[in-house]
Amino acid sequence: MSEVKAGLGYTEEHEWAEAQGSSVVRIGITDFAQSQLGDIVFVELPEVGATLEANETMGTIESVKTVSDLFSPVSGTVVKVNEALLDSPEKVNEEPYGEGWIVEVEVSGDAAEAVAALLDADKYAEFIANK
Repeated sequence: MSEVKAGLGYTEEHEWAEAQGSSVVRIGITDFAQSQLGDIVFVELPEVGATLEANETMGTIESVKTVSDLFSPVSGTVVKVNEALLDSPEKVNEEPYGEGWIVEVEVSGDAAEAVAALLDADKYAEFIANK
């Protein structure tokens, strides 16, 4: 069974979001997503300063099986990318909710509200249970 962490927001595209202070949201892919992808070998990160729209592509993630788009769960501006993934993309497999985070986005409103608008842990767990 895939780990679903309480306190995060989730999308049906299998990204998670976590408020980091009042206006920044940290984004990654879920444990379910990394287990479906298999061994991750490359992560294409957006540029710092890029403008992201909710539910739009923000990069790609490549595994030995496939290449998948990464979707931003929130709209905002990229303020930080996890450059460690450029040399160690396997961190996404090892710690999808920790060192395997992908990007941080500054939202125009309140970060906690942006995350609360997503699926909560219970709804996401129910969603993946049907996969």
